Amino acid sequence: MQKNNLIKGRDIVIVGQQPWDVEIGSNCKNIAEELSKHNRVLYVNSPLDRITKFKHNHEPKIQKRINVINGKYSGIVKIRENLWNLYPNKLIESINWIKNQFLFEFFNKINNKRFASSIQIGINKLEFKNVILFNDNDMFRCFYLKELLQPDISIYYSRDYMLAVDYWKLHGEKLEPELIAKSDICIANSTYLANYCKTFNPNAYYVGQGCELDIFMNVKDKRKPGDILAIPSPIIGYVGALQSIRLDMNVIAHIAESNPEWSIILVGPEDNQFRKSNLHKIKNVYFLGSKDSVELPSYINAFDVCINPQIVSQVTIGNYPRKIDEYLAVGKPVVATKTEAMSIFSDHTYLAETKEQYVALIEKALREDNEGLREERKKFASSHSWENSVNEIYKAIRSFKNEHLSL
Repeated sequence: MQKNNLIKGRDIVIVGQQPWDVEIGSNCKNIAEELSKHNRVLYVNSPLDRITKFKHNHEPKIQKRINVINGKYSGIVKIRENLWNLYPNKLIESINWIKNQFLFEFFNKINNKRFASSIQIGINKLEFKNVILFNDNDMFRCFYLKELLQPDISIYYSRDYMLAVDYWKLHGEKLEPELIAKSDICIANSTYLANYCKTFNPNAYYVGQGCELDIFMNVKDKRKPGDILAIPSPIIGYVGALQSIRLDMNVIAHIAESNPEWSIILVGPEDNQFRKSNLHKIKNVYFLGSKDSVELPSYINAFDVCINPQIVSQVTIGNYPRKIDEYLAVGKPVVATKTEAMSIFSDHTYLAETKEQYVALIEKALREDNEGLREERKKFASSHSWENSVNEIYKAIRSFKNEHLSL
């Protein structure tokens, strides 16, 4: 990390959509851990809402939140040096069903006040001063936190185009642009989302994406997994969730049917549309099901070419394709759908706009692959670390044109 960008000794409050005890990977948790290497960080769980309490009060995680609200336990848990997790001690109302914008915003402000009071307790207890407020893509529960907490600087982090999801769309179409506009800085993990934020706030920056790539960079077992041994090469492979909302089944079918000598291997859980699709009737398409994450590098290593046949839609167009980094970290040639978010990978991948281009580019990838290209791919993927991404966040803070922090 460049020393002139590093910010040290600050107090940072992180709010957002995912609690610390979420099972899946979380960009925000990775960012929090990186920030805490040089700053004090309070990671705030999303507040418990009334409907969730009613429907899931038997679950251990919900019980823990209820106990904090009832005063039985402290809401502050130390994760490690310089990093704490806060369980809010206030219950908020479930309001997203309210269609009327005025009523929704009225109750949303009440929710924000309850949430802010919980956060302020944590700030006071840890004796945080002049905080930096980092909002991970939560446009409702955190909409008024800048006004209520009065941070030195407020940052809005855009990592998904949330307005493509019905839950966020109804009220988010009005509130997210307003939140982006009033935040001091907006940062995004894809160029598409950075440009989206820039339409509402000139202080919007692309900060890249970190990935945990060690197991992909260093594949220990070079042998093919047992369920691939009998499958003939060349192998064209995909690893990840098989979701019809994100992947183009027509592209996969065209690749397989136009090249029966290729084996198309799909590794990952299927949604209903995939399970019912005609892909299961194509002889050279193989569905291998879900695999443990530690097994994935071995499967990718067994592929001759990796693919990511995305559908271009509001759901996918702005998302950072972490999968591409995993493919490249193993050194594999990659053919993927051309999107704005894929532009940063253009020198190291083959980008297709049609199913016919997919076939032509896979042929090219098979023909051109060599050790030199494999090493270049690995080197490029290794640059996408959380240290580098957080360094870009530091740079964004420092370049804020009306900077008022004592850094």
